[in-house]
Amino acid sequence: MVLYTSPFPNSFLSVLHSFSWGLIFPCYWLADRLVASFVPTTYEKRQRADDPCYFHALCIIITTPIYLALLVASLPFALIGFLLWSPLQSARRPYIYSRLEDKNHANGATLLTEWKAAGNGKSFCFGSANVCLLPDSLARFNNVFNTQARAKEIGRRIRNGASRPQIKIYIDSPTNTSISAASFSSLVSPQGGDSTNRTVNAGIKRTTSMEYKGDNSGSNNGEDSREDKAGAGEPNEGEENSCIVRINGEDNGHMSDTETGTINGQAHASGPAEASLEGDTEIAKTPNDKQKEGDSGSLDSYSASRESLVKVRVGDGTVDQSTVNNKLLYKASIMKKTSVRKKKHTDETFDHEISAFFPANLDFLCLQEVFDKRAAEKLKEQLHHYFEYIVYDVGVYSCHGCCSFKFVNSGLLFASRYPVMDAAYHCYPNGRGTDSLASKGALFLKVQVGSTPQDQRIVGYISCTHLQAIAGDTTVRCEQLDMLQDWLSEFRKSTSSSSTANPEELVAFDVICGDLNFDNCSSEDKLEQQHSLFTHYKDPCRIGPGEDKPWAIGTLLDPEGLYDEEVCTPDNLQKVLESEEGRKGYLVYPTSKNHSSSQKGRKASLKGNGRRIDYMLYTEEGLYLEWKVEVEEFSFITQLAGLTDHLPVAMRLMVSTGEDDP
Repeated sequence: MVLYTSPFPNSFLSVLHSFSWGLIFPCYWLADRLVASFVPTTYEKRQRADDPCYFHALCIIITTPIYLALLVASLPFALIGFLLWSPLQSARRPYIYSRLEDKNHANGATLLTEWKAAGNGKSFCFGSANVCLLPDSLARFNNVFNTQARAKEIGRRIRNGASRPQIKIYIDSPTNTSISAASFSSLVSPQGGDSTNRTVNAGIKRTTSMEYKGDNSGSNNGEDSREDKAGAGEPNEGEENSCIVRINGEDNGHMSDTETGTINGQAHASGPAEASLEGDTEIAKTPNDKQKEGDSGSLDSYSASRESLVKVRVGDGTVDQSTVNNKLLYKASIMKKTSVRKKKHTDETFDHEISAFFPANLDFLCLQEVFDKRAAEKLKEQLHHYFEYIVYDVGVYSCHGCCSFKFVNSGLLFASRYPVMDAAYHCYPNGRGTDSLASKGALFLKVQVGSTPQDQRIVGYISCTHLQAIAGDTTVRCEQLDMLQDWLSEFRKSTSSSSTANPEELVAFDVICGDLNFDNCSSEDKLEQQHSLFTHYKDPCRIGPGEDKPWAIGTLLDPEGLYDEEVCTPDNLQKVLESEEGRKGYLVYPTSKNHSSSQKGRKASLKGNGRRIDYMLYTEEGLYLEWKVEVEEFSFITQLAGLTDHLPVAMRLMVSTGEDDP
């Protein structure tokens, strides 16, 4: 299948399309600004409340007639442009595939090595988020604004969070609990391929993540990383850019006085360490009592969060801070977890948490509501610092490809560190109301993640979708889920080049990500909860129809509280969501026949921990029979606090080959 790298088959149509859009854009921009000036966000309302001179009201009085006059003047040109633009959409391709040619520009892609499926298994990390990048006037109805700036900042936070180095500290002590964890800022569990590393499962596991600053870490330290791994024993192939520090408990499981000093800033490594950075590493300690400028959750922040700050001592002595590369700022947190036997939910086999950062070594990213084309370009530019392959501007326009006129595309965007082999898009033909104005649909992708020693390709399937949003349209959503399954089945058949007798490729995973616009606890969503999709695909957060696991939380934030000081930064939002009372104040809760989600006083009587409408599903059907797929980690992410009204989610899958696995 040919991947489309441009929206039109020839340059003439591209130029004609650009010309027509140039005629339309002034009218579009003026109308957007005019409406936006009358739809303030809560953030702007608070700022204007401190304005005794009513300066903003005066600006509106002056600018509104100007906007109206210019809008009227631009209408004839917009009409001519529309008459050219609309017929061109019949020749438009359903997506644009962008591949980064200059790999030095990407931090993450250069660290990838081809998986040969020999020996240990490999983990793959998937992320999904609804980023609400609509035209600014429409985004304001969700209480977010400045779409162009938000797009750039969202991309910057995602790629910085995913490309940060990763330190894992495993403490071999089944009883010690002397080191307290101030925050769960990163989700990492032991994945080491050797049996020595696997033994830490029986003890307390503390995981440390480091904040990354600088755009060149991927290329700067790639060779050092490979040398260190070769010298310290090869870890699991799914762990790029990681450092493992082993700490052995003594005195019947109690830490020494020096080791307990971790809460004051130091952790001492008593075992071998393997680092993806230079061999000796120190984590810079910065004050955390005051927030400095720029500390908004982006990894360019110069202030430490509330997590514990540690210094890693490797070998015979501690490295002086002056030896650390001045382009890197490390921020570490220690995550303490009880052993598998002591977990609160004894039947759970994987780690789960609320994280202030996107997972390190994120492999695939599915985004929804990237409707604004200019914002999509800014977002793509930022994501290309980490992801080499991106599929964006997905969907159809005008009356072509769907039943009704489409003003905007599907809003789907896909980014990958692995090459995309095939892609296909389908538009849902049954959209209703305002949703029918967007070409909501499903994007199906086939990626190559490795090869076997016999030169068989190892592939994976990823589907990204966004369903009908209007409450009460349960029948529409169920029909869309039916179409999603049918289209995915057709896509797999049409792109498969294997036969049962002579397989040319092995399927490692099949994942569905997206905003499904229903939750698993609302009484109004019972039809969706019982859909056959959940018999073929597994939801890691779900026990059954109408019941989520106790640790699962909602992903839909209350728009009115987005800019409250308690939740406006990733660390603050993480802290709030870790408590039940905090979730009741800032999450939208499931609805029932007797209660409304807007009635905050009655949320305590409703089931669940908020409306979880963003899903990550996986299946074991249709995969290579000799391999096993299981969830390794699941996280709810707060790094986009203040930028969108949804919580991103991430899932790490482990594909076990069955060869030499402990």
